[in-house]
Amino acid sequence: MTSREFDRIGVIGLGTMGAGIAEVFARNGYAVTGVEINDEALERGRQHLEHSTGRAVARGKLTEAEQAELLGRITFTTEMKDLADADFVVEAVVESLDIKKSVFRTLDDIVDADAILATNTSSLSVTEISAASGHPGRVVGVHFFNPAPVQNLVEVIRTVVTEPDVLADVQALLAELGKSPVVCGDRAGFIANTLLFGYLNHAVAMYESHYATREDLDAAMRYGCGYPMGPLALLDLIGLDTAYEILDTMYKQGRDRLHAPAPILKQMVTAGLLGRKSGRGFYTYEAPDSSKVVPDHLTPSADDEPRLRRDISRVGVVGTGTMASGIVEVFAKAGYDVVYVGRSDAKVEGVHATIERSLDKAIQRGKLEESARGEVLGRLTGSTSLEDLADCDIVVEAIAEDLRVKTTLFENLDEICKPGAILATTTSSLPIISAAMATKRPQDVIGMHFFNPAPVMQLVEVVSTVATADDVAETVRALCTKVGKVPVSCGDRAGFIVNALLFPYLNDAVKMLEAHYATADEVDTAMKLGCALPMGPFELLDVVGNDVSLAIQRELYLEFREPGFAPAPLLEHLVTAGYLGRKTQRGFRDYTHR
Repeated sequence: MTSREFDRIGVIGLGTMGAGIAEVFARNGYAVTGVEINDEALERGRQHLEHSTGRAVARGKLTEAEQAELLGRITFTTEMKDLADADFVVEAVVESLDIKKSVFRTLDDIVDADAILATNTSSLSVTEISAASGHPGRVVGVHFFNPAPVQNLVEVIRTVVTEPDVLADVQALLAELGKSPVVCGDRAGFIANTLLFGYLNHAVAMYESHYATREDLDAAMRYGCGYPMGPLALLDLIGLDTAYEILDTMYKQGRDRLHAPAPILKQMVTAGLLGRKSGRGFYTYEAPDSSKVVPDHLTPSADDEPRLRRDISRVGVVGTGTMASGIVEVFAKAGYDVVYVGRSDAKVEGVHATIERSLDKAIQRGKLEESARGEVLGRLTGSTSLEDLADCDIVVEAIAEDLRVKTTLFENLDEICKPGAILATTTSSLPIISAAMATKRPQDVIGMHFFNPAPVMQLVEVVSTVATADDVAETVRALCTKVGKVPVSCGDRAGFIVNALLFPYLNDAVKMLEAHYATADEVDTAMKLGCALPMGPFELLDVVGNDVSLAIQRELYLEFREPGFAPAPLLEHLVTAGYLGRKTQRGFRDYTHR
């Protein structure tokens, strides 16, 4: 419950965001006064609300009577003085500090002293905006996410002078609306945008340097991390001009080089390539404001589909761990004869037992025919001798992440495997060129980074070194497609695509927690609800393992020498203390009593 009574709500600015906020309050029974600058803008705001509620009627989420009742609660006006009896006013005008400050100065002379004033800014300083008010203690940020009637997250931004009762009342009011408020301090980007836009900017830099194509960057994050959209497609949806402004504001305030907008962003904005709203951004769309992507000069053609340039009929796998067992299963299910090699009979038998269990589970769930079980198992040959890989067309190494052990293995594979055989490593962090140079056939060595669990995860990063032959890279991509995976191509550098984008984002979240800017729960809630991510960063860190995360972050820092990639001290401390996540029952959260 709030200590204040909220009866009348004011919303200034009825663009997409303001109209959505007005709808949220009206849906919950509040009388709303919507203010616009002129009659034309007011009519556009009215149409926004009619269209939005009309879509809800079409989807069966509102009746026509409920729609009429909802719209009847909203009073439309061009006069700010009509907000005199408002208990809570939300400003949602254009992202201009001068215009917002002018609004707050005007409001001071209109509303009661007890009324709360809020700004919906996504990037400007709430403190600077509040300074325009004669009562800055009653000013707070309420950052709704678009579309406001659908998105549950609201970031509540406190300034150094926001009164505690104001903050508490706003949180309670938002909770009554069915929203999930998270509280944070006043700095550019708040929680969600700070973490999201650093990641998006990094993806743009990868694209700009031709490290990976737009399609591969987006596919990598969708299939490798379960994100609803790839970073470049998301930027097109947000608007490149909006993204540039947010990054520029964040950089000017925090001076973090990772927030300095990638140069290509400014070039595209200057050229009018703003994303979906202009019909062209990183992708080309059917028309302005369309979501339908159409082919352009960068779209791969059917002729570019990878083909098996080398004959692949027999597959070898070295290793007996979880990843190796999964890879063996993937190839055997796809119809390939597989020879897998382990260090002992017990380990080799363990792989067979693991695959049997996996197949039985798939049969129980109706994902595999009973008859297929025997066929798959019949394609498996276990061995404790590397010599049995002599006639394999491709050998995939999935042993420990130890460069010395891997290079020794590749020396052996070079001597054992027939000429023309492809040698692949599943390393997620080590330089593939080091393994390649341990052989006399570096042109035949490539990275195949499967994701865990291999039978389930669709992504494979196909990593070429400076020495990898083109026909080898094409054959491996075609092979991945043939076994039901989604291959993405990239070069041999730390993190490849997914880890290089994911772990700096996770590291930034740890720094945010370390600075006491927000709690782990608030950060996780912000990223799950605000960005539709399957897991929040701290949930994910505890699942991955803080030791694994630290090792990857160190590799990235060592490779790129980027100060922003330096592992957060808190992450180092947790690992030193043995708080590694779920596997030790304690990480960023304590799991001992769950």
